[in-house]
Amino acid sequence: MEQLVEKEIYELDKSDINVTESKLYNDDNAPVPVKERTWNTYNFTALWIGMAHCIPTYMLAGSLISLGMDWKQALFTITFGNLIVLIPILLNAHPGTKYGINFPVFSRAAFGVFGANIPAVLRAVVACGWFGINTYIGGSALNVLFSAVIPGWKTLGGSFEIAGLSLPAAITFMIFWGIQMFIIFKGMEQLKKFENWAAPAVIILAVFLVIWAVSSAHGFGPLLSEESKLKTMGDFMKVFPAALTSMVGFWATLSLNIPDFTRFAKGQKEQMVGQSLGLPITMTIFSAMGIIITSATVVIYGKAMWDPVDIIAKFTNPVALLIGFFGIVVASLSVNIAANIVSPANDFSNMAPKHISFKMGSLITGIIGILIMPWKLLSDPSGYIYAWLGTYSGILGPVAAIIICDYWIIKKKNLVLKDLYLTKGKYTYNKGFNLRAVISLAVGIFAALIGKIIPSLNGLANYAWFVGFAVSFVIYYLLSASSKEPESAAELANESSNS
Repeated sequence: MEQLVEKEIYELDKSDINVTESKLYNDDNAPVPVKERTWNTYNFTALWIGMAHCIPTYMLAGSLISLGMDWKQALFTITFGNLIVLIPILLNAHPGTKYGINFPVFSRAAFGVFGANIPAVLRAVVACGWFGINTYIGGSALNVLFSAVIPGWKTLGGSFEIAGLSLPAAITFMIFWGIQMFIIFKGMEQLKKFENWAAPAVIILAVFLVIWAVSSAHGFGPLLSEESKLKTMGDFMKVFPAALTSMVGFWATLSLNIPDFTRFAKGQKEQMVGQSLGLPITMTIFSAMGIIITSATVVIYGKAMWDPVDIIAKFTNPVALLIGFFGIVVASLSVNIAANIVSPANDFSNMAPKHISFKMGSLITGIIGILIMPWKLLSDPSGYIYAWLGTYSGILGPVAAIIICDYWIIKKKNLVLKDLYLTKGKYTYNKGFNLRAVISLAVGIFAALIGKIIPSLNGLANYAWFVGFAVSFVIYYLLSASSKEPESAAELANESSNS
């Protein structure tokens, strides 16, 4: 634990013209100066509360209960999964705070200065998918609200559709999209301020919704007394592995790009405590709120309603309607901007730092989020759990394994900060690519996802994140432990001049 909370921090000498003029450097991906590292414990707690208090989290337990679990089994699976994923999150958060660098720059140490684009793009594509999903959810909330307060809104455009969306749904989707672009273009400091007030606001509104539900149902409803459909441990274990992998996959994205935020931390203690308080506790409590409210809807409306948008749409009091949808919009904004724009913006910028800024990367993310048509992805709940969450967790697990092994075991937390921005330096490896990392990644992904291709190996797919992580970790360690680390740029220059 002492190693995790060390106070040692570094910053870059920007007077070094070799670094600032390198094509791998721009002002957005440069290490954050120590004086600008202002995020404290509350900021990180609020960040996670804001990200975890989202509609997908609220609906998470519902997807597990639909698989046959009772509420206790669902909450256990959610909590256990988040405690597991907290470990790689904290391990990858460390270099962000120590060196002030974001995820794409950090991954250059393991994958090479050009090879880092491989994990960055993999992470970015997933983030774009999540961005689209949450934008669609937020836009749907606006659409329901507009339908309730604007006469004729629901029938606007008649049967006209745009890529499968009605005209009102398309308009509200783009309105929500535009709000997010506006906030992120204001910068990370504005994002911190937004998360600081959004987190408590969403908590208060969620508590009020629970109170309303329990009061209206005159109790907690039938779901809390309903027995599991998985009667034996054998039945439970048929569902649990894939469900646990999906829970880990839920935040597998943030377990990689958490340096994008911890680079602004005052110190290791602040980010560690803030994240440990913010993630697992929030996920468990908010999922429990979803179960309680849904259970009450069985009594109130005669059926289980897992989507809070549908529940609030039934409110007849205009004030309650506005407050309810305000909460949904704020919740969707807080998670989407922090979790699904910041990372891919940095990732896309990393591909060509001199030509793609953080703002340009944000815009690219937004455009891809539209093109993937997320409303079609969400049309199949089973596809959401098994195809979407399961598949990308198997892809991102190996990435986490490689950068963790490289930083903590191979390099023992020691990076040459300057060389992360040089095309010819310690992290050039083989023409900018560390082939050991690339091979380990390919084998890890293959092992994680082979079960989706060969039915007899389906058991591996159920543990996709864990299998991919373990295989890539071991292979990378074996390939790297016996290899001599490349020299730093300064040592390479000295060798060249002496020869």
